[in-house]
Amino acid sequence: MTRRNRPPMGTLLYFLCMVMLGLYFTFAAVQGDYGVFKRAEVQSQGRALTEELAVLQAEVARMENLTIRLSDTYLDLDLLDEQARDVLGLIRSDEIVIR
Repeated sequence: MTRRNRPPMGTLLYFLCMVMLGLYFTFAAVQGDYGVFKRAEVQSQGRALTEELAVLQAEVARMENLTIRLSDTYLDLDLLDEQARDVLGLIRSDEIVIR
């Protein structure tokens, strides 16, 4: 009777399971909910939102400036004239309107 030298089946299954687990965790680290790609996407969205916030803050500052300039304590006559012309459609007698 000759006996063959082959590795035990348990050892092969053990290494196969370890390779599969390694592949699973590698895939999860790259593609998963907390993976590398998701992190890059969240950082990109964060940068876009930061830029949008800066634009909105500038717009708010501009509107606050206009509000102060038309308040009771400080009245900018040029701005008042501009707003009256825009809203009411007023013109002076010495102006020519081109449409």
